Amino acid sequence: MSKNFDVPIWKSAPFIRLLLPLVAGILLQWYLQISIEFIITASISFTAANLLVYLLPFSLRFKLPFLQGLLINLLLITFGLLLTWQKDTRHSGEWFGNYYQHSDYLAIRINEPLVEKTKSFKADGVVKYLIRGDSIIKCKGKILLYFSKDSTAPPLHYGDIILISKKLQGIKNSGNPGAFNYQRYAAFQQVFHNVFLKENDWVKTDDKNPDRFRQFIFTTRENILSILRKNVSSSKDELGIAQALLIGYTNDLDKDLVQAYSNTGVVHIIAISGMHLGLIYVLLLWIFKRLPAINRSKILQVLLVLGCLWLFALLTGASASVVRAAVMFTFITVGSTFQKQSSIYNSLAASAFVMLCYNPYFLWDVGFQLSYLAVVGIIIFQKPVYNWFYIKNKWIDKAWKLAAISIAAQILTFPVCIYYFHQFPNLFLLTNIIAVPLSSIILYAEIALVSLAAVPGLGFILGKIVAILVAAMNGIILWINQFPFTVWDKIPSTVLSTWLLYVVVVSVSAWLLNKNKSAFIISLCSLLAFVVVQANFKWQIYQQQKLIVYNVPQHQAIDFIEGNNYHFKGDSVLLEDGMLQNFHLKPGRIALQLTKPSVRLNNLAQVNNFYQLNEKKILVIDRPLQFESISQKTDIDIIIISRGPKIYIASLAAVFNCKQYIFDASNSLWKIDKWQKECEELHLRSYSVQEQGAFVFEVN
Repeated sequence: MSKNFDVPIWKSAPFIRLLLPLVAGILLQWYLQISIEFIITASISFTAANLLVYLLPFSLRFKLPFLQGLLINLLLITFGLLLTWQKDTRHSGEWFGNYYQHSDYLAIRINEPLVEKTKSFKADGVVKYLIRGDSIIKCKGKILLYFSKDSTAPPLHYGDIILISKKLQGIKNSGNPGAFNYQRYAAFQQVFHNVFLKENDWVKTDDKNPDRFRQFIFTTRENILSILRKNVSSSKDELGIAQALLIGYTNDLDKDLVQAYSNTGVVHIIAISGMHLGLIYVLLLWIFKRLPAINRSKILQVLLVLGCLWLFALLTGASASVVRAAVMFTFITVGSTFQKQSSIYNSLAASAFVMLCYNPYFLWDVGFQLSYLAVVGIIIFQKPVYNWFYIKNKWIDKAWKLAAISIAAQILTFPVCIYYFHQFPNLFLLTNIIAVPLSSIILYAEIALVSLAAVPGLGFILGKIVAILVAAMNGIILWINQFPFTVWDKIPSTVLSTWLLYVVVVSVSAWLLNKNKSAFIISLCSLLAFVVVQANFKWQIYQQQKLIVYNVPQHQAIDFIEGNNYHFKGDSVLLEDGMLQNFHLKPGRIALQLTKPSVRLNNLAQVNNFYQLNEKKILVIDRPLQFESISQKTDIDIIIISRGPKIYIASLAAVFNCKQYIFDASNSLWKIDKWQKECEELHLRSYSVQEQGAFVFEVN
């Protein structure tokens, strides 16, 4: 009787062994910024060492297999270093930042259709030339452009060339606690500068330099949007969801509606992902297998299916999750066509390897991370979860199968979701059972609408069907979102706690699936470590006393903090406008677990604009003040100047012995510059929130 042997995953999926050292190299290069000289030297050395191994006697190579494996891994690490170094446009000799001076002119191509914002139009720009006097220097690099809404300005389109001479600003983080690292995000897109342009700051030239394929993508995308706007016109909410669901166009989405989708655990429906590509893949296979001229040739079917898949991926913006799915389906389609079946883990690792070779910064993309974690979770856990219950009824069994997929996907994604979004959708199972099938029907209906819109009357009917279905889905999501227990919100999370949570999840899963005692012991130890870390975090929160001056453009925002209580002083609009509060203040309050707004704190005394937090004395000046001459100065730790009052630092210095002056983001830049120069002349410490980020002061 033959004996079954389990093939280890690293043998059935050899690409995993190639992927891990590549990832290690990418991480090392980003965090250590290793020089190109060292990378080239290491690459040559490890390549030569690999070649020398082949010169050893075969018997010796057989005895030392680890040596060649080690050298190959080191070579892959250096390959990751080189990829990451090369992808950074700042290392290119043609990057405009190597030459740019404030007096230079830049010729910039508009690289996408303009996107309308509240007070401006936004677009990506690509530098073509730098002009200095009579010299023209050919350059490259991206700039984020913001155009003021001037009615007299000429319209701009993709491919237009504009000439600017305004001083560029480096992209910076707000510095607010817990805030999104926008500077790093922009750097991963190879964007390091932005500029706000008024009507007289730029000139449109007669030149036009569009890429024909990108122009085709943008034109096709705009045609699809026009069809949807013409036929799905019942309300802005239905149209916004329809546009996002079909091609990932999110500019018309209502923020509160998006939050409802997020709270209920179905935001992936309106963020184009592998699910959408999978539905289109199934539809394409069904269509091409039934067309007489195509079903006779497998190669023609493969070319058409893959061509349509990649066209859809590009139309949706080619996000990391969509590209991952496109690469995966490419491997699957080619493999099945030529009878080359392989491990699904190997296909996943191979697709990740290819994507990281193309863009190593995908590694930090949230969509990339969630996409792979969800797929791996479904592969590992869907069948065991489905086997929890045996259901005879056909339709209930199908619903349970869908629920099993949702549960399996959540097992490996929820720690990352908590880390990035600080919330967990408690009713994700219910909403996914309803929304996933319904959104699939809507997607197919939208494809039919776009395909048949030219047929008289049919586009109108299909548009109404789409609008009704989207309205029904929105209504269900908004109804479920009203439940008080829909979402577990404001969950604190750190990198350490996230990794510990993954150790717990993986070890518990290994114990339950394989009855592994060692995994059970590891799960208990990691759970204990997780509890200790969380308890230590809670203790630090209980002990904390801080002053935070937030970086909120054109607004005053100050928190006095004691434990998890906080007293807020600032503009009331930050409390009324949910978007402003959520973007600027909420991340910090989640990170510091500030759950209790309070009018009074135990250790905070206040007299008008004078505050004393514990032993620290703080003065907030947000209006002009007149001081009488005094014989003895008042000692004070911090003076916060806000809302641009007409005041002189010398006048303040004559009254107060202040250790540090803080200028918040509600002041204009020219006033901050003036005050900082006064501080320098008087040898006083100062801090600009607009330039240096939020001011966080620990009160001992």
